Amino acid sequence: MSELGSIDNPVKFKDQDYDALLQKCLKSAALFSDAVFAANPSSLGIPVDPDPKKAVKWLRPKEITSNAVFVEGTMGTTDICQGQLGNCWLLAALSCLTMHPTLFVKVVPSGQSLSESYAGIFRFRFWQYGEWVEVVVDDRLPVREGRLLFSYSRTTNEFWSALVEKAYAKLIGSYGSLKGGIISEGMEDFTGGIAYSLPVSSRPPRMLWRGITAALARSSLLSCFIHAASVKEIGTVTSEGLIKGHAYAITDTDKVQRTSEEVLLLRLRNPWGFVEYCGPWSDKCKDWDVIDNAQKARLELAKVEDGEFWIGIEDFCLLFNTVEMCSVNPDSMSGEASDDTATPSWTLSSHQGTWVPMCSAGGSRRYPRSFCKNPQFQMILSEKDVDDYDYGEDEEGEEGDGEDDEVGVVVAPVSKTEKQREKKKKCTVLVELLQKYRRQKDKVNFLYIAFHIYKDKPGSLDQPFFSNNSPVARSGKYRSIRSVWRKVHLEPGSYVILASTYRPNQQGEFFLRVYTKTGNIQGFQDFPCTNNYSVMVMSKPVLPEDQFRVQKWFDEKAGSDDRVNAVQFMNLVNSVLEKDYELPLETCRQLIFGEDTGGRGRLSRAQAEKLLTSLRNLQSIFFQFDEDSSGTMSPFELSLALNAAGVECDNVVVQLLWERFGAGEQYLPFYGFVSCVARLQVLFDLFESETNPEVKDKGINAVRSFLSKSANFFPSLNTL
Repeated sequence: MSELGSIDNPVKFKDQDYDALLQKCLKSAALFSDAVFAANPSSLGIPVDPDPKKAVKWLRPKEITSNAVFVEGTMGTTDICQGQLGNCWLLAALSCLTMHPTLFVKVVPSGQSLSESYAGIFRFRFWQYGEWVEVVVDDRLPVREGRLLFSYSRTTNEFWSALVEKAYAKLIGSYGSLKGGIISEGMEDFTGGIAYSLPVSSRPPRMLWRGITAALARSSLLSCFIHAASVKEIGTVTSEGLIKGHAYAITDTDKVQRTSEEVLLLRLRNPWGFVEYCGPWSDKCKDWDVIDNAQKARLELAKVEDGEFWIGIEDFCLLFNTVEMCSVNPDSMSGEASDDTATPSWTLSSHQGTWVPMCSAGGSRRYPRSFCKNPQFQMILSEKDVDDYDYGEDEEGEEGDGEDDEVGVVVAPVSKTEKQREKKKKCTVLVELLQKYRRQKDKVNFLYIAFHIYKDKPGSLDQPFFSNNSPVARSGKYRSIRSVWRKVHLEPGSYVILASTYRPNQQGEFFLRVYTKTGNIQGFQDFPCTNNYSVMVMSKPVLPEDQFRVQKWFDEKAGSDDRVNAVQFMNLVNSVLEKDYELPLETCRQLIFGEDTGGRGRLSRAQAEKLLTSLRNLQSIFFQFDEDSSGTMSPFELSLALNAAGVECDNVVVQLLWERFGAGEQYLPFYGFVSCVARLQVLFDLFESETNPEVKDKGINAVRSFLSKSANFFPSLNTL
């Protein structure tokens, strides 16, 4: 079976199995009713209209029209029309998708019908952060005053586009959550490709036309829009019949011969299904009168108000501001046409990550104390490659609104020829950072995100490292959009990719994917997790007063085996530690568990002396990093304190420790710090005793695995 999450074996959204549900409905002769995305106002996600005449009804296609079909003939760009929802970004992406049958069938699996084996259930597939997800829906659609409330087809008895929209709304949370967006979101979720923006002014018209033509030939999805200067301008119609702040699909390119002049054309589509461009080369323009019928037939010129029209490339460059592209793989981003249909020459590595407040959400470089705590990914590039200049390549990613973290950075200008010469000596890398699940229910809340790439150097990747070293590349300004990307050219070597939000302590999840040329072997490795605890903490000599106290305590309290139990040990250490830093019984049990007691759970005199000395040293470290003298420490302080104790872990391990011992609090008391150290010592001992070479080779991953599973082996540790 194919890997889970692949297009052939997609993840089942909400564990709903299409085949099982279909067979159940066919066997019971009952139409499917989806309880997960029910026919109610919650699924709509928009305010209820108080007018009873405008109440929403949920009807199946054949309740709307008796001759309803899933698809009428073939699927095309004019099948999709926008309803009473501001989701032109999604529908424009869907219009683009219809131009590429091999991509389309991934989203809309074939064999679905409103007649044959009909049970009121349909399935659609969307890419979500590295995996394909199959979403099942029933065919009850929201209707107001006898008409579909949202997306509909110009062919009034066709319903596939309305059902795709419903499935995507279910995936996100509601129809209301689809309001307002960037077309690149839809493009990526329909293809799994890489979406990016290109300013129209960045290329001469004819070069832009060639690039768009090549991108379409390589199955890229393309759209465009006109910037609105203000919120009030969004939706206004220009004198040329174009809508500001509105997404148009680019569905084709072609050229016609007018006497001795060659005219380069683009075909665009308005998702509304009406309101068309009325300038040169529009449907009813007299420019077509001098074009012979053979050329017009080839272009399928239709003088009807269907939202689709042709426009000359020069006028396009004057009227539009931005082209949005989505390439299935980086090879599709080349600006020149190519006959190469071989296997893509890129290798993909992908990583899931989280920003956890007070732990791994360190913010931008404006917050130097916490910036180093952001999630880090080490990348190794081994071979140089030769990469031609790519159409649409983002030189710095500075366009658009956003927040920058650069202060006083001056970059010397480099000529284009020199850039080309430098690129051919380096490794080509494309990095994209996507934030996850920010469009939910009726809320859309994108964080300002960015990534930085640093040249890795021997030593700890701590605050001094990031304060004293500049990034060799970055995504650009922090931007409040779903994804940021950049293509860079780096020397062979080891690098660190650091993903961050602009402000620290912002909760979020993200997906990072990195493409490198296949000829250049790319490796991602975990940061080492080192343990020098015995040297830094346990090697210090026992204080004479502690040795005296332990001997006296054992003389008075020890059993016949000259050992003390957990309660007796707790009373001993709490007689030494300051009152606000006393240890609870469970922490003492954890400390004893880490000792070789022969299975008795009782400490000898030497073990008690050693642990008491270690606790004194840990308390000194705790005081050192409890900077505000609150008697607690934050996850940022925890990481520094662990390092001082000789235990160096990456942010993932610190995060897991915090989730286990922080008990949902923002600050950790002293006994929690001791528990973290005790747990890590057990895990290191387990790892060192491991004889399986495959596990040993995993390094930090094995330690993480032990950390997440250890509660199954040591239930007593769960109580914290």
